[in-house]
Amino acid sequence: MEAINKFYLNNGIIYPINDFTDEDYKEKIIYEVLRVVNGKPVFLKEHLARMKKSFKLINKEFPYSEETIESLIVKVIKKNDNAIGNIKITYNISNGNLKIYYIMHSYPDEEYYEKGVKVILYYGERENPNLKIVSTEFRAKIAEKMKEDKAHEALLVDRNGFITEGSKSNFFGIKDKKLITAKGEAVLRGITRDKIFKIAESLGVEVEEKEIRASEIRDLDSLFISGTSVAILPISQVDDIKFDVNNEILRNIMKKYNDLLEGKL
Repeated sequence: MEAINKFYLNNGIIYPINDFTDEDYKEKIIYEVLRVVNGKPVFLKEHLARMKKSFKLINKEFPYSEETIESLIVKVIKKNDNAIGNIKITYNISNGNLKIYYIMHSYPDEEYYEKGVKVILYYGERENPNLKIVSTEFRAKIAEKMKEDKAHEALLVDRNGFITEGSKSNFFGIKDKKLITAKGEAVLRGITRDKIFKIAESLGVEVEEKEIRASEIRDLDSLFISGTSVAILPISQVDDIKFDVNNEILRNIMKKYNDLLEGKL
């Protein structure tokens, strides 16, 4: 069972977590995962905007207002005693079933933020990078390879040999004091990704969206991944290539983002 904690919401009604079923996953599901900090959903407006975009990509309209979704999320948070963690919003395209519930989260240990993590290159790509929709078979293959190589994440390499994104994250490189990431149309535009663009601007750091060949990754000075659960996480190693995790630009962006997450900015 994917849902955790005491209660979940199904089509506007709160139920005990023991009543939860995963039967919807036999269908196509549009979803968003957001983080709860200090009893509040973080970057909710941006998550809902992206969810609406997913609906437009399949020529459907999102049937709920932002105000309604926010009130339902707040209801789930309060019923679960303002628990910190990740909340998932799912919408079954076939039957219109809306569920909101806490899911297991895996926030990296502080040690990983200090020392960085190992990632691998995985040759594969999403069918539609901008569509936030469940693809369990694709994820399972990546997870198996990550487990085999004892890696924290996998960077996806498309058919043309370009690095696009992580399996559950966005990817950034730093070269000559410039921030580099894949073009927006080639990836799922993460909420954290968008925040990094704004933070970089505030720090006077240039951001370039470009194609990054997997064969050129060793030329970058520093790397990191970003996402709802990982926030901004340094990469210490890609396959057998080592990277600097104490790059000044990387550390400045990390601090700014953490302040934003905690509501200090």
